[in-house]
Amino acid sequence: MAKTASLSRGQRRVQRALEVAPGALTWTILIAPAVASFIFAPYIAVAMLVIDVYWFLRTAMVVVGIRRTYRRMKRAMSEAWWPRCLALALPSGAPDPRRIVHAVLIPTYTEPYQILYETVRAIADADYPSENKVVAIITRESDRRGWENVRRLQEEFSPRLRAFFHIKDPLLPGIVVGKSAAMAYGGPVLRRELDRMGLDPVRVILTDLDSDFRVHPQYFANVTYQYVTDPSRRECLFQPIPMFHNNLWRVPFAVRIMASACTQWQMFLSSRPDRLVAFSSYSMSMDLVIKAGYWDDDVIPEDSRFYWKSFFATHGRLKVVPVFLPIYGDAPEASDRGMPWERVKTHANQYNQIKRWAWGVSDVPYVTVRLLRHAEISLWLRARRYGYMIFNHLTWTTLPVLLLFGAAVPRLLQEDWNLANAADRLGLYAFIIINIAFLNIAALILVERRINPPMPRNWGFTHQIWAYLQLGLYPIIGLLFSVLPALEAQTRLMLGMYLEYKVTEKVAEGTVEGTA
Repeated sequence: MAKTASLSRGQRRVQRALEVAPGALTWTILIAPAVASFIFAPYIAVAMLVIDVYWFLRTAMVVVGIRRTYRRMKRAMSEAWWPRCLALALPSGAPDPRRIVHAVLIPTYTEPYQILYETVRAIADADYPSENKVVAIITRESDRRGWENVRRLQEEFSPRLRAFFHIKDPLLPGIVVGKSAAMAYGGPVLRRELDRMGLDPVRVILTDLDSDFRVHPQYFANVTYQYVTDPSRRECLFQPIPMFHNNLWRVPFAVRIMASACTQWQMFLSSRPDRLVAFSSYSMSMDLVIKAGYWDDDVIPEDSRFYWKSFFATHGRLKVVPVFLPIYGDAPEASDRGMPWERVKTHANQYNQIKRWAWGVSDVPYVTVRLLRHAEISLWLRARRYGYMIFNHLTWTTLPVLLLFGAAVPRLLQEDWNLANAADRLGLYAFIIINIAFLNIAALILVERRINPPMPRNWGFTHQIWAYLQLGLYPIIGLLFSVLPALEAQTRLMLGMYLEYKVTEKVAEGTVEGTA
């Protein structure tokens, strides 16, 4: 949790109140229908019907956004972006794309060598000049196995890169151990190395890359193209689309459903750049990183916190630019193959990963205080960005619960026959709306079939069909592995039970067969 030693007593009280607020509001929304049904049963039933209509419209909007993103991805993936960079008629003041260097910063801890090998190989293989690619891997100073992994990678890939650095993080006192702290230490170290190489921060694009993510071959060239053609390039953050496909057919179906849902949600957000924030792996100029003050070493949600730091450092001018190219990562998985608790551990890893993502709610105090301080940012922009953040955290934990159970609450708690009859009719309408909305899942399955990697060869036709029909179980799986971990995160923050960072386990390819 964020350091509070330097805060006054009054400031600590304000921060604590802001930590309590999201969880308290969430629990109020969840409990309110049951309490109010004793007095306002018809109104609660109508409210639940309105929520169902909203969800129907929202689902349709998400499907449209995903399909739009998919079409743009197809176009972007079919382009050869480096020749397009070279053919550019550069606008006045734009940097020469041939002088743009991509530096990739990769924090790692406990990842197997094979995982890191595939990550670095994807960087080396990318369609971009090797003399303009730099890799830096951060390991803990005490992680001797990590040292050996980096040494082997340097021997293999250094000839294909401009530079390959190994940064050893000493885990300084007072930090919250995790990715953000590693980036906070590694960022300034990498900058010093780049300065020694004589590289201008404006001509360096830094990518914060998770250790299991493999960039698309066109990623660096595409980002370079967008960077040199955008006049506001120094205030842009480039967000690719994460796809958890590296081990998609090895993990249990519940984890696979969550991986698909996360991918499709990011595809939707890419169609709405006004709502897009940094997630997992992203790129920006080194100049922006310096201006933002690097990453924080006392938080867990590294991506969202860096977004907000950049937002305030640029006085609200930060622009998140969607990159319509995938980067391929791992879904959570356990390594103890053959053990009876293997699937339990895999599902626990999935739950903990979502809980860590949901811990982004801990940004609320940080953002609230700074939005009030930065009066130079327009009130409309501050209100809109803040509204999106609060709305997303609230609907994450409340909307699915209200959809699944809300319509039944007035009927269960109301003994008056007329009121119960009205509640029954409204509940029926809600049921019909929800079932019509589920037809949208068919559209999502079609997209999923096109973006997923090929299924294992030993899967028969029935097995393959069942794998896609399982997506229809998302309402239940989402409740268990999305709503509950998010609710736990908000409740922990409300109670002051701060989360500790847990590394999501990675399993090297070839250690497990495909599972249904």
